[in-house]
Amino acid sequence: MTKRVDELLDRARTFSADVVAPAAARWDETRTFDTDVLKQAAGLGLTGIQVSGELGGQGRSFSCKARLAEIMAEADFGFAMSLLNTHNVAHKLERGASAAVAQRYIPDILSGERLGSTALTEPQAGSDFAAIRTSASRTSDGWILNGEKAWIINAAASDVFVLYAQTDSGSGANGIAAFLVDGRRDGFVGRVPFNLTSQSSIGAGRFALKDYQVLDDEVLQPPGLAFKSALHEINGARIYVAAMCCGMVARCLEIAGEYGRSRVTFGKRLGEHQGWRWALGDAEVDLAAARLMVAEASSLIDEGVDAQFEAARTKIFATRMAEQHLPALAQSMGAEGLRDCYPFGRHQLAARIASFTDGSTEMLLERITSRHQKDGQKLS
Repeated sequence: MTKRVDELLDRARTFSADVVAPAAARWDETRTFDTDVLKQAAGLGLTGIQVSGELGGQGRSFSCKARLAEIMAEADFGFAMSLLNTHNVAHKLERGASAAVAQRYIPDILSGERLGSTALTEPQAGSDFAAIRTSASRTSDGWILNGEKAWIINAAASDVFVLYAQTDSGSGANGIAAFLVDGRRDGFVGRVPFNLTSQSSIGAGRFALKDYQVLDDEVLQPPGLAFKSALHEINGARIYVAAMCCGMVARCLEIAGEYGRSRVTFGKRLGEHQGWRWALGDAEVDLAAARLMVAEASSLIDEGVDAQFEAARTKIFATRMAEQHLPALAQSMGAEGLRDCYPFGRHQLAARIASFTDGSTEMLLERITSRHQKDGQKLS
């Protein structure tokens, strides 16, 4: 099993270095969402990491997915997020859809013929998940959906959505259900990609639903279950976002180290200047700590344990680590680091995105401190 996991991750590592990394700067320059490269990744099995072998996936653990996240983010954070979000839709359909619905959509996602998105956030509802306004009204044979979703990863081109909607206005979390939405059907309107300063490879955008009909077998999770399940999945997302921060820092640390061994200043290599080395040493220490936190939190997910506090701590530490060390590592390169053949600028902007995606740092700090208040523990 370990050998097969290693072989899969080795393929991902080669693909990240040989295909994603050379294209990433071009994606930013041209604001391109490259579905062809996503399809290549699907051909390597990377959209089916946790999907069972019976459905054509790899059947691997969450820990394997977190390791994949780090590897892909070394080249480009946005692409890593896009890839994993497509994977997540296939995995959710396997767990929540009927056999017929799963067979209808999962093979096309695993082959890269169709992309997936989780549609949760809205123009007026981001981290406040319970405040979503997209409505689901009961009919004799299903549901009618109306509303708008925004800041949806892959929405620039995806057409298979796990979408959350409110079935009972005013009921908050208890009324939220999860539905399968097919972007090729009537009622799916107004797809608008977002033009971002960086990370166009994330494919963020918005869309609307107008009298979109969902059949009964396309309800993935009923009211009362969907909200809790989504929060559990967000815990996993926080962990793999932390892993992506590790990947970005690891790559920049590697580049800076290589530069320090070759660049000569004042008669000796940069790496021989004590003060220059310290920035790399500081990054090495915090990177090791962040990786240990990711590994521990990932193992809890694998065991089926509620990891909300571990996920929150891991994401806070890893995003802060990235936002501290990526600029310092860029500084160690001097003007050379400004060249677009290096990822320093893209990774710094990506670290900022990582700090507020799947729950801002401030929100996660509230989550952590609320436990201390609830348990009557003294903060130290």
